[in-house]
Amino acid sequence: MSTETAMAEQKASFPPIKMGEVMTGADMLLRCLLLEGVEYVFGYPGGAVLPIYDSLYSSHLKHILTRHEQGAVHAADGYARATGKPGVVIATSGPGATNLVTGIATAHMDSIPMVCITGNVAQNLIGTDAFQEANITGITLPITKHNFFVRDIKDLPRIVKEAFHIATTGRPGPVLIDIPKDVNNDSAPFYYPESVKLRTYNPTVKPNTMQVDRMVKAIAASKKPVILTGGGTVTSGAEKELLAFAEKAQIPVIPTLMGLAGFPGTHPLCPGMPGMHGSYASNQALLNTDLVIAIGARFDDRITMGRTKEFAPNAKIVHVDIDPAEISKNVDTYIPIVGDVKSVLNAALEKIEKTDSDEWVAQVQEWGRMHPYSYKKSAAGTLKPQRAIEIMYETTGGNAVVTTDVGQHQMWVAQYYKFNQQRSFVTSGGLGTMGFGFPAAIGAQIANPDKLVISVSGDGGFQMNLQEMAVASIHNLPIKIVVINNSCLGMVRQWQELFYDNRYSHIDLSESVDFVKLAEAYGIKGLRASTEEEAERIWQEALQTNGPVLVEFVVEPEENVYPMVAAGKTLDQMVLGDEK
Repeated sequence: MSTETAMAEQKASFPPIKMGEVMTGADMLLRCLLLEGVEYVFGYPGGAVLPIYDSLYSSHLKHILTRHEQGAVHAADGYARATGKPGVVIATSGPGATNLVTGIATAHMDSIPMVCITGNVAQNLIGTDAFQEANITGITLPITKHNFFVRDIKDLPRIVKEAFHIATTGRPGPVLIDIPKDVNNDSAPFYYPESVKLRTYNPTVKPNTMQVDRMVKAIAASKKPVILTGGGTVTSGAEKELLAFAEKAQIPVIPTLMGLAGFPGTHPLCPGMPGMHGSYASNQALLNTDLVIAIGARFDDRITMGRTKEFAPNAKIVHVDIDPAEISKNVDTYIPIVGDVKSVLNAALEKIEKTDSDEWVAQVQEWGRMHPYSYKKSAAGTLKPQRAIEIMYETTGGNAVVTTDVGQHQMWVAQYYKFNQQRSFVTSGGLGTMGFGFPAAIGAQIANPDKLVISVSGDGGFQMNLQEMAVASIHNLPIKIVVINNSCLGMVRQWQELFYDNRYSHIDLSESVDFVKLAEAYGIKGLRASTEEEAERIWQEALQTNGPVLVEFVVEPEENVYPMVAAGKTLDQMVLGDEK
């Protein structure tokens, strides 16, 4: 019998939750999580959270013990992105809390709902530089939607209720609750509020109908409209509404990196991702459109290239976003609409009509045929990374949940894997966090035990959190762990080649580790391919294997991501690559 099984059999259930019952702060916290519908928490114990972990011993909550706090917070993030539910992570004080910072910033940049619970030293020790003391609320103030420091046990239930409300409403984001050890140990009657009323926090969900009417009229007057859809569509769960809106009006839909799973990648109205490594068709459409309907997108510099005046130079901008702070932040807006994406689209669907855009749609599709994503085929005995991604797509039909780190492999997945399912692409968009993809896949797989989950990482990013293979192995999570191994920091190498005169400074990762043997050391099956034929064969073997599998694709090290628009350039200065 395993230790995990023995511990599970020893656990007793919590008694029914009774309001007014006297209990410790730690018990209160876990009762609050249960009342919020939390099923899984990710975390790593330590001194300041020992009261919480003692309560977890007999809790209905399912705890996933990762091997690093950063693995825990990325797993909670992946769980949230794959479900739309808030991810929950627990860490101890000091280094445990600070190890969450990168993951919290990742979630904040991409508007992911999370509740991060940290322990702290007892209040009488605050400010004394006590062992493992850190001002985590001060540290995370710029990277959380809100954070709390709990001073009184009687405030704890209210604070937890408010934290979940803030994290999941309006523009979602991470909320941190820092609980001193004395609060967790203290006792008081338990009362949980049924609702939350915050005087200064009232997100606008339903749009102004006059603004929606203005958008509808602008679309009717437009000759070359495009929809730019971002992560807000996915967050709102408005994929069906967007599809109906685009098909009814017959408008091309350009998904950003964060919006790729918000509109079917195989749809004839979808020319692909825009921007730095976007498709020729999408960038040409943005250069020539007369109306951009931006839905849940924030006009970041990877799309505008930081040249906002030259972005969509002939177009008026309609901007739909639940966060009023985003309107006109980066690009001047002609028609602002503040509201939830699903609510806005439902309101517009009743009024929108087909546009006179047949010629425009045909032109966008022709640009796609002229210059599709392409690459030179592999030489004998080698494997192109793009082909590895194509093999994954061809065998799954775009129906897997795919997670990535950041870098070349992330862009190749965005280009060559066509997403057709909601919440099927999990990637660090805004912060660009190496080490994110694999632990995020753990959270996504736990959230979707019956779905195929593929983690795609480079050999650099994977080594930042590869210790979480222990979690995949122990829980027998059937993740297909793909490592695109080009023996270097690929995107850095590409920039050094193109912009730094081939001065390859400290990007060599060759002979770092034998990934197959390392996987086997964790009890995971390891496979390796270095040719296209091998790749096709071992990928089929991986798909037919129950449980986790690591697949190492050894690819050509000097392959670059194209198309490409250099930083500071405009979309009309796109380089298609020498394969053209």
